[in-house]
Amino acid sequence: MIDQHVLFMFFVSSVVLSLSPGPDNLFVMAQSARNGRLAGMMVTLGLCTGLVLHTLAVAFGLAALVAASAVAFTVLKFAGAAYLLFLAWKAFHADVEKDSSDVSQVERGKLYRRGIVMNISNPKVSLFFLAFLPQFADPKNGPLVPQLLFLGAIFIVAALLVFSLLFFVAGGAGARFRRSAKARRVVNRIAGTIFAGFALKLLFTER
Repeated sequence: MIDQHVLFMFFVSSVVLSLSPGPDNLFVMAQSARNGRLAGMMVTLGLCTGLVLHTLAVAFGLAALVAASAVAFTVLKFAGAAYLLFLAWKAFHADVEKDSSDVSQVERGKLYRRGIVMNISNPKVSLFFLAFLPQFADPKNGPLVPQLLFLGAIFIVAALLVFSLLFFVAGGAGARFRRSAKARRVVNRIAGTIFAGFALKLLFTER
């Protein structure tokens, strides 16, 4: 069993890291500001599902392949950058005359899947989990796999809390802007610029 003090420090670290500016939390804020809190919630659930997959990858050694293989890292890097550029294109070409705050059942599924793809196609998340989780696991406490899975679950809870706060605040703040086509155009362009910027940053990321 992992020491409670270690678990507390891990949780605090996870919250701080989830709050630091990055593609995931800015993605939550952008979607919430553009489409409302429900959209932000679906993206959040998708991102956290992606974190589940990253946790499983670290626990069972798949992330080590990405860290060791230049080809695997490059493939994921370009896939992630391409997807971010696609999101940027969608934001720049969104129909601003249509109020998108009423998210349909189909759009909810798309946003959820978008969050998953956004998260799992970023090799930096795999490398981060590979470097971060094992620091809090100790063979003295038993098998490493259950410890890594437990730590991953704690990180996901921390991320879920942070992302929920972000989509609640951003969704409320964006409500006034969503009533205006001109304001929606500005929000979309800001979101598109953010996505494009992170795509370029990802392209120049080294292992």
